[in-house]
Amino acid sequence: MTADDDDLPIERPLGEPFSEILARRLGRRAALAGIAGAGMSAAVPGWLAAAGKNPSSLTFEQPSHIIENTDAIAAGYRADVLIRWGDPVLIGAPVFDPNNLNAAAQSKQFGYNNDFLAYLPLPGAGADTASTRGLLCVNHEYTNSELMWAGVSGKPKSEVMTAERIRTEMAAHGLSIIEIAKSAGRWQVVSDSKYPRRITTLATPIGISGPAAGTARMRTATDPSGTRVIGTVNNCAGGVTPWGTVLTAEENFHGYFSGDPVLTSEARNHARLGINGRPWYNWADADERFDVEKHPNEPNRFGWMVEIDPFDPTSTPVKRTALGRFKHEGAGVTLSAERRAVVYMGDDQAFEYLYRFVSQVRVPESGKPAADLLDHGTLSVARFDDDGALRWLPLRFGEGPLTAANGFTSAADVMIEARRAADLLGATPLDRPEDVEVNPVNGKIYVMLTNNKSRGTDKKDAANPRGPNPNGHILELTPKGGDHGASSANWNVFLLAGDLSKDAGARYHPELAQHGAWLAGPDNAAVDPKGRLWIATDQGSAQRKNKIPDGIYAADVDGAGRALTRLFYRCPRDAEMCGPAFTPDGKTLFVAVQHPGEGKGSNFETPSTRWPDFKAGPPPRPAVVAITKSDGGAIGS
Repeated sequence: MTADDDDLPIERPLGEPFSEILARRLGRRAALAGIAGAGMSAAVPGWLAAAGKNPSSLTFEQPSHIIENTDAIAAGYRADVLIRWGDPVLIGAPVFDPNNLNAAAQSKQFGYNNDFLAYLPLPGAGADTASTRGLLCVNHEYTNSELMWAGVSGKPKSEVMTAERIRTEMAAHGLSIIEIAKSAGRWQVVSDSKYPRRITTLATPIGISGPAAGTARMRTATDPSGTRVIGTVNNCAGGVTPWGTVLTAEENFHGYFSGDPVLTSEARNHARLGINGRPWYNWADADERFDVEKHPNEPNRFGWMVEIDPFDPTSTPVKRTALGRFKHEGAGVTLSAERRAVVYMGDDQAFEYLYRFVSQVRVPESGKPAADLLDHGTLSVARFDDDGALRWLPLRFGEGPLTAANGFTSAADVMIEARRAADLLGATPLDRPEDVEVNPVNGKIYVMLTNNKSRGTDKKDAANPRGPNPNGHILELTPKGGDHGASSANWNVFLLAGDLSKDAGARYHPELAQHGAWLAGPDNAAVDPKGRLWIATDQGSAQRKNKIPDGIYAADVDGAGRALTRLFYRCPRDAEMCGPAFTPDGKTLFVAVQHPGEGKGSNFETPSTRWPDFKAGPPPRPAVVAITKSDGGAIGS
């Protein structure tokens, strides 16, 4: 969902707040290595250095840093809408009709609120075709009922959201897989492809594997085996594995369940995940499995990382329970020195944690690994120390506090209640850890921390002057010895977001005011072939308050231009920027424009923008945009 839905913490005993650790860390001169590497000092006046030559390798001319009804791109580039909500995905999909939405049509059409994007070259593609034809996998996170139908506002009532409308919403969730090709500099959907697929919450069978599969807490009346569930929900970010599958993250699944969780046998578990009897949707009116009183185990079957083979439309997606259950955001996937699969994951809520999974089995140098590779391994959670060290704390059943004395009777319990297990281990609460990206050029990991307005003002100090953290920041991790399988790492702060003119705690390159643009709400990210970081932002309702758009900002991570963020692409009004994904040659950047027109007072009849169609009648439509350079060159120049 948007930033506002994730920034309220779940009440529970916490480890030491990260704000206290960060304050001490930034209080040391050595701690500023992440930012000071660009020539910064710890004194606030130093941020506004005298103007000079642009030190960044990014030389594009920025669009205006303002909010408007339409999008905008850097000079010399084009931003083409590739596919919109309601456009055909499967053969035989009907033409989009916003006045006649139905589940049958939506099941064949592009879903709503596209978030994560993954571009994959076709099997056997050479260097000449890998970046001009491939598959695009797109997450459909959630729906805006008030922008889909006339007469809907606030929290929809049953008489407005009929069973058919609910089924349509369920069909609009999930994923779309399409084949796309570039011809004469323009990308388009391949209409006669053999690969297209819609994966929906309404009807797609999903397997369940790993430690929790088949256990009592995963079984329901409709699935006595505990090994299969219909659908995946609230798919936010994700990742691509070295063997060509896609990981898609189930995030805010708690908002779909009705009923009083206190009356169930899973009351403590449900409370820790935010299931509180106040759902965002009334799906239980059309599908009773979303009523926790009738089906108390059903929520346990959501909140996982799902693996999909995009090249086999007949394959069954699988929820990999060894990767833990929480409000998953991203999946940064790489290999350890021993060729074990490593997956970095954020839990997107205020004061939640950063996780890492390392597979037990090695990934072969050629060919696909065993199908169950991600079912066996070690899930760990991060503890950040104030000396700049990070330790990975294993979530292993039977070790430390993860025993029957604390209610854990098996590895399945630990994975189902990964958040509570992490609490007991003393993990470090963070400011909404979202996407986690591995940079293959410098070997470091970048963690997007979107915001945390709940951090108390009593945590303010000279080195960390932001009492609440409404604008977020980015951490940079360096694995010990360059090995992603190591038990420890070093960390520093890459940047602290915010308006330099108003936020004394904001930290960027010293020449940001002359050559860049400030940002707020770092959310998703991508790394281009040169190792530069491209940051997608999500300010939520603060977009209007901050008076800057969400969009794509880019920055060098090394060299003279480190942490000098420059605005590259600007979203239309009230939209969130998601899913940046590059082609291998770096000449195309795909981005996802999510929920244009979302916001207070905006609805189907009078939206705040009608992007991208700008026609009388049709509501705004979330869409994927393909960005290319007009002269055919690499993105960023």
